Amino acid sequence: MYGAPVTQQVRVRFTVEPNYAGWRLDRYLQEKIRRLSRERVQRLIEHRLETEDGRRLKPSTRVAPGLSFALLKDAEAEPDTPQAFAVVHDDGALLVVDKPAGLPVHPTARYAANTFTSLAKLRYPDRKVDPAHRLDRETSGLLACGTAPEVTKVLKRDFAHARVHKTYLALALGAPAEDAFTVDAPLALTGASAVRVRMHVAAAGLPSQTAFEVLARRRAPDGAPVALLACRPRTGRQHQIRAHLAHAGLPMVGDKIYGPDEEIFDRFTRRAMTDEDVALLRLPRHALHAWRLELPHPLTRAPVRLEVPLPPDLAAFWEGCAP
Repeated sequence: MYGAPVTQQVRVRFTVEPNYAGWRLDRYLQEKIRRLSRERVQRLIEHRLETEDGRRLKPSTRVAPGLSFALLKDAEAEPDTPQAFAVVHDDGALLVVDKPAGLPVHPTARYAANTFTSLAKLRYPDRKVDPAHRLDRETSGLLACGTAPEVTKVLKRDFAHARVHKTYLALALGAPAEDAFTVDAPLALTGASAVRVRMHVAAAGLPSQTAFEVLARRRAPDGAPVALLACRPRTGRQHQIRAHLAHAGLPMVGDKIYGPDEEIFDRFTRRAMTDEDVALLRLPRHALHAWRLELPHPLTRAPVRLEVPLPPDLAAFWEGCAP
């Protein structure tokens, strides 16, 4: 006698970010799992949502920053992601890695196992490696982690209180009018776009400021001007650097949301990008790299300064541009 096939389930964990404060839970999850209908999201909340304290949440529950919960989902084949990362610094307490582009940091509705946190758990079974900040899946570069809860708590506090200085490298299309400039423009999720996760400059948004420095100027093979920029975010909003560059008329190379046509992102999620989309983007991922970190050590408080060069894909694009 044979039993029914057993469907394995995985827990996809969520922690509400500050910019979603006050949102309905069902709307928040629609932003995070954009391919699902509102009706489907509401069913998941009612039947497949778990909280740490066992509290029941409703679709209409207003979320607060820091709220954590998990959704149970049937395991399915995940998209391939890079399965290796380089260690830049490891002294037993502070672990800093060079995250490759394409590797999600935390589990999402689409990625449960193929994430940095899953890989770190396998690589360091005796340590509780926990990233102190986030990098988008397509963003490469430095990711700082604590290796024990008490260390991660200090790291996250340092990030929250602006004691950590981050510098990114970006390749942007266009010719900046000045070699150094600052974009000071509030950002918000307004729902005014077909891409629900797109941040917009809005008067009612959260204060957001990024300083930019032009490191070099070149031209792409098709003659388009390209600038290599050092980007120093002074606040920590979602997609801040990308949104501020687009606002300044300098869209990031390869950006599917803030680049030449935001509809490219929708076609990308449906695996329906056209040859024209590929040509417009010039790169298969957005050209943003977490280049430099300067922070106090979470235990000794001694200054730590780390840097990693552009990865091969961005370096090759830049080298292919004419001075």
